[in-house]
Amino acid sequence: MTTQSSRKRKILLSGCLFHLFHDSIADGLAVLLPFWKIAFQLSLTQVGLLMFCFEGATALFQTPAGFLGERYGERRLLTLGTFITALSVMGLAFSGNIYLLCVLLLIGGLGAGVQHPLASSMISKAYAQGNRRIALGTYNFSGDMGKFLFPVVATLVLSIVGWRSLCFGYGTFGCIIAMGLYVLLRSNHSGGMQVQSDSAHGKLSGWGIQNNKAFFTLSAIGFIDTAVRSALITFLPFLLINKGMQMASIGLALSLLFIGGAFGKFICGVLAEKIGIIPSIIITEAITGLGIIYLYGSSLAGIFPFLPLLGIALNGTSSVLYGTVADFVLPSHTPRVFGLFYTAIIVGGALAPPVFGALSDVSGVELTVAVLGLTALATLPLAFLLSKELQSKQI
Repeated sequence: MTTQSSRKRKILLSGCLFHLFHDSIADGLAVLLPFWKIAFQLSLTQVGLLMFCFEGATALFQTPAGFLGERYGERRLLTLGTFITALSVMGLAFSGNIYLLCVLLLIGGLGAGVQHPLASSMISKAYAQGNRRIALGTYNFSGDMGKFLFPVVATLVLSIVGWRSLCFGYGTFGCIIAMGLYVLLRSNHSGGMQVQSDSAHGKLSGWGIQNNKAFFTLSAIGFIDTAVRSALITFLPFLLINKGMQMASIGLALSLLFIGGAFGKFICGVLAEKIGIIPSIIITEAITGLGIIYLYGSSLAGIFPFLPLLGIALNGTSSVLYGTVADFVLPSHTPRVFGLFYTAIIVGGALAPPVFGALSDVSGVELTVAVLGLTALATLPLAFLLSKELQSKQI
């Protein structure tokens, strides 16, 4: 029993460290956007395009990663994808124009596409007998710790050696993480081909979704939630600059948002276990929508202390959503359905930055932020639809 508990903890630790690195890159890119805007003379639409390249490539590879994980094992793909992302981040240090930035971000996004479905699948299966939402909440907490740590490191490094050295150094760190976690997973016989033996022999077919309406409603909520979060993270630095913040302080502001998000992922995973899925979604999305609208009308002095609270709600919903996916799926099909779910939500995260970037170029970033707040509130009717579906199916 003790050995099994130790193995589960090591699987969770491995997933958490993969998540820490990948999410620090995915959302930490926002720290670099103002520097790239100046260095390469970009519009806000082009800034959004950079985020689209990374998020779009990540979304594109979610479902294939789920199928490949069933065939070849999660461990190999997680390691390979992390190496690819790390090397692309190192390459950013040598980019000289927006075109090379886009290519490297596309490659890095493809590598990052393996992390969410495969790490979530390993953890979900390891904790299938209990505490799954808490385990996934912990996993999500680690990702937000990466989002918090990267801006802190960036704030220090950017003031000393510049963004190119930051990219090269962090990419090197990612390569080290990939090698270490491969060894840890292999020593615990986790994520190998034997875990996926059924699919490897072609015995699995279909998606294994047992409640289609509930799953697709859940995915729609995730799509909107991720779109709002991605666009806000992309354009919050520019809103703060317009309100008078210095570029050197942007990393600190994002750190406050992300540290709130880190605790939000963990707190809301536990909250969903205590009060239920639907109340948790309604609470977090209402705070998110109203909180973003508050950013639109508030002064810089009022925004700073509010960012951690907004972060709790902004990122907390995802723990509820991730932990609920497996409720609608046959255990044998978990990797592919996590891939399908992450495809849906990350497509939202990929499309939102260029769309809202174009709106910002036309109407200003302040109006864009207000529209984002209203968009977040659109999840509330979907939450009520999900509630009815859950009640009718008695899940």
